[in-house]
Amino acid sequence: MTDPKTNRPPRQPRREVHGVLLLDKPLGLSSNDALVRAKRMLRALKAGHTGTLDPLATGLLPLCFGEATKFSQDLLEADKTYEAAVRLGIRTATGDAEGEVIAERAVTCGADALRVAIARFTGEIEQVPPMHSALKKDGKPLYEYARAGQTVERAARRVTIHEIALLDCGLPQAPTFTMRVTCSKGTYIRTLAEDIGEALGCGAHLTGLRRTAVGDLSLDGAVTLEQIDAHDDAARPAMLAPVDALLQRCAPVTLDEAAAGRFLQGQRIAQRDLPAGTALAEGELARVYGGEPQRLLGVARMREGALRPERLVRL
Repeated sequence: MTDPKTNRPPRQPRREVHGVLLLDKPLGLSSNDALVRAKRMLRALKAGHTGTLDPLATGLLPLCFGEATKFSQDLLEADKTYEAAVRLGIRTATGDAEGEVIAERAVTCGADALRVAIARFTGEIEQVPPMHSALKKDGKPLYEYARAGQTVERAARRVTIHEIALLDCGLPQAPTFTMRVTCSKGTYIRTLAEDIGEALGCGAHLTGLRRTAVGDLSLDGAVTLEQIDAHDDAARPAMLAPVDALLQRCAPVTLDEAAAGRFLQGQRIAQRDLPAGTALAEGELARVYGGEPQRLLGVARMREGALRPERLVRL
């Protein structure tokens, strides 16, 4: 049956979908475009991503649906892990393989010098955000200035590089290397690659980038848009991880029926009404379960001897 106005099958209605889709984003697709496609295939009413991944990067892009969107900010704040391929000796206008070449220098360093340079960039460092980025200046993304041929002043920002592991090194035969980087939010891997190149005196640019982890989430179990599309419509929601997949670092607390009812009304739960043996430190965040059948009720923080609701989940 087709719509007589468009001669196409009628659009199916949106539905309530709750959970986290671990998407393996393809090359060349923006995070927003990936979200739009996944949302359409799942026919979801509400969805959001957890921070952008460059079109030229592939890998883990967690997408939150329904009640999981209440916790998407937590993933924005989480540490990230990337695998980055770097070409030494060539600088580009964008810091990656998409930009035009702006400088070429001889690569005279060896693997030992590369390891020394990498070690200099672990810990807390300062980075100047690249012009080709979505960071805003006076309400306009920096990449819009860059496309207009303008360079604007950017303040250096402090980020933390927890670890850089050298995965592959072509030196001295080939001017390439691959590294795995675990870093804080707001870290620009292309800037890190450029800075390592400058430390070696030859310059560098990023030739490939793949994100492998966001917080506790990894590519294990991640799916592609093609895999979602290959499933029947009714089976697609089952491809989502549950909402509490975002909360695994929080201690679990299960409430009895009476306490669960009060919790869902936004009331605090005194220590005496918590399960025996519950030991939460002052200020600790917990994921709270209850009901029949048992389900996630939300998150709460221990304050002054009581568990105080912070975000409730309506499933």
